[in-house]
Amino acid sequence: MSIITLTSDFGRLDYRVSAMKGKILSLNLEVNSVDISHDIQAYNLIQTSYIVRNAYRYFPKGTIHILAVDSFFHKSRKNILYKADGSYFLAADNGLLSLIFFDIKPEAIYEITLNNRFDDVVNFTSTDVFVPVAVHLANGGLPEVIGRKIETTKQLLFPKPVYNEPEKMIIGEVMYIDNFGNIISNISQEFFETLAKGFEKFTIKFRNLSLSKIYSSHTEVVSDWDRETEYHGQSAAIFNDSQQLELTIYKGSKKNGAKTLFGLNVGENIYIEFF
Repeated sequence: MSIITLTSDFGRLDYRVSAMKGKILSLNLEVNSVDISHDIQAYNLIQTSYIVRNAYRYFPKGTIHILAVDSFFHKSRKNILYKADGSYFLAADNGLLSLIFFDIKPEAIYEITLNNRFDDVVNFTSTDVFVPVAVHLANGGLPEVIGRKIETTKQLLFPKPVYNEPEKMIIGEVMYIDNFGNIISNISQEFFETLAKGFEKFTIKFRNLSLSKIYSSHTEVVSDWDRETEYHGQSAAIFNDSQQLELTIYKGSKKNGAKTLFGLNVGENIYIEFF
């Protein structure tokens, strides 16, 4: 059974997500559609890239991913199809795919020509362009039928941490805040460990707070499971399952998690000082 995933900034209140699913079923009742997320902040490409990059790898090769974020149709902006890492990705040419695949070269890129003639009317990109293309691919159709190969698309730079050698300090930033209020930075475990080799200690600094230890998981924060409840609310830094530095509150939530207690927002700096 073919799989089409759906990611959007449409939210759950309006009709748009149901319209996509209905159009998929009207074209092929056998296709399995799976939601990745529809709670993306409007037009937030960094947030989308983090979620999709960490989700798509768990799907079978050949899965078709519709990324309907910042996707309102305009004749002057292309819609594109990436074939990358063994699967297909459909999105507007807004730089999103370059953020997801900043370290992976796509196997092929196509400009979608379906419904792109001067007299074609596109009311809703997802149902009028993305879904027909996705179902065409799910049916075994070739991408060359619905698009033409191109070499370049809009490129956006993924925010990267930097190392200030005179200050012996990594300067990173908050790139995502998850449903538990955890603060995810753009500092990878590999980047940190490469620089940490020449030093004995480090301090993670943000706002007027600091931490001096990084755990390997949320549960490692608890050293005595007979007294586990006493650790609720403890602040910590971990390398999460995406190997990114994360600031967390053990058993925190949106209301009382790291975002609330630390007061950090997306784009704010996080520092790691070595000594």
